Amino acid sequence: MPSKRYKKALGMIESGKSYSLEVAAGLVAKFPRAKFNESVELAFRLGVDPKQSDQMVRGTVALPHGSGKLVRVLVFAKPGPAAEAARQAGAEHVGYDDMIKKCSDGWTDFDIAVATPDAMGEVRKLGKVLGPRGLMPNPKTGTVTEDTARAVKEFKAGRVEFKIDKTGNLHVPIGKVSFPEQHLIENGRAVLEAVLKAKPSSARGMYVRSCTLSATMSPPVPLDLRTLQAAA
Repeated sequence: MPSKRYKKALGMIESGKSYSLEVAAGLVAKFPRAKFNESVELAFRLGVDPKQSDQMVRGTVALPHGSGKLVRVLVFAKPGPAAEAARQAGAEHVGYDDMIKKCSDGWTDFDIAVATPDAMGEVRKLGKVLGPRGLMPNPKTGTVTEDTARAVKEFKAGRVEFKIDKTGNLHVPIGKVSFPEQHLIENGRAVLEAVLKAKPSSARGMYVRSCTLSATMSPPVPLDLRTLQAAA
């Protein structure tokens, strides 16, 4: 049963209408608030086949105003300069054999995993633990790198990963309801641009079939697909 707050927010969305990103951000900002600082996200339904490896949509995007979330970073690196640089940059967890053993035992209390290239030989063996949770380091998302300090700083500053799910949907956070509207709009534009650029060359037909903006506890606001390209 939808709450009174949800019903009130739903009543602010005109049935059958789609909105520009700017107007949608204004609507979400005016929705009745929950008792916590809700996350705001863009949700996409994409016209690709996620079962085909050449139609995988994934990447990272730097949000101009950050995500508003505390990002806990794990760095897999052998003892040496890369490990020390990661610690200096603020990574919560840094290690090699010890961290691999901890993860193999089922520990996943972190948000992003970064690995140096020479660590990946062993880290790949954690696929069954990290893969289903979207935590496996990957060169395409900038999480396999020698420059561990830069990666840690970027993810903590607001670089977020995105990856299509098995049903062809994609959810990307763009901030919190406490953010100024303009910050949500600018973060949203950055995400739209990144997702549009990530279109696989093998994809045919309509790429973005639908897109909505919503807060954690709010109804989704449909976005006008015709304005997405302009917004990006």
